[in-house]
Amino acid sequence: MAPENRIKELQALDMSKRNPRKAAVLALFYPNGQQETHLLCILRKKYAGVHSNQVGFPGGKVERTDTDLAHTALRETEEEVGVPQQDITLVRQLTQIYIPPSNFEVAPFVGLYKRPRPFVKQDAEVEMVLEIPVRHFLSDMNMVQEKLATSYAQDIEVPAFKLNGYIIWGATAMMMNEIKVLLNQVM
Repeated sequence: MAPENRIKELQALDMSKRNPRKAAVLALFYPNGQQETHLLCILRKKYAGVHSNQVGFPGGKVERTDTDLAHTALRETEEEVGVPQQDITLVRQLTQIYIPPSNFEVAPFVGLYKRPRPFVKQDAEVEMVLEIPVRHFLSDMNMVQEKLATSYAQDIEVPAFKLNGYIIWGATAMMMNEIKVLLNQVM
């Protein structure tokens, strides 16, 4: 789910010289009112940064008070969408992903929220909460190629998911694809 030029760029990087900042995100699965499984994403606010107005998972950078990357993902999820940390069951960590434009190495986690309450978005960072039906997420019909202007290229064609009317690409799409592969193995 990465553009060909990004794959080549990542392979050529000497990570020991990058000293990336650490972050963690949470792919949160939960049942809606009709007991249909959903995946939670957020649309970030517009701001002067490389991830402005993009769809992603709740999460953010590691803070000094975080005990580990899992704690970062849980804390950030509670801050951004109001899910109490103690109500989330972590299932596993996924493959860490390096994001060159922001120099972050992101640890994605998968979690379950079995008895969801309404989400409460953090207005300063979250434009919208996106509740994606897993059946839509798993459908190959929602995998697309999209031409985008990014922080590193203009009119670049990227593999992406088109879900709830939004294009989800880049690191989030790579994480989602790993989740999709794992779910398809057990279904």
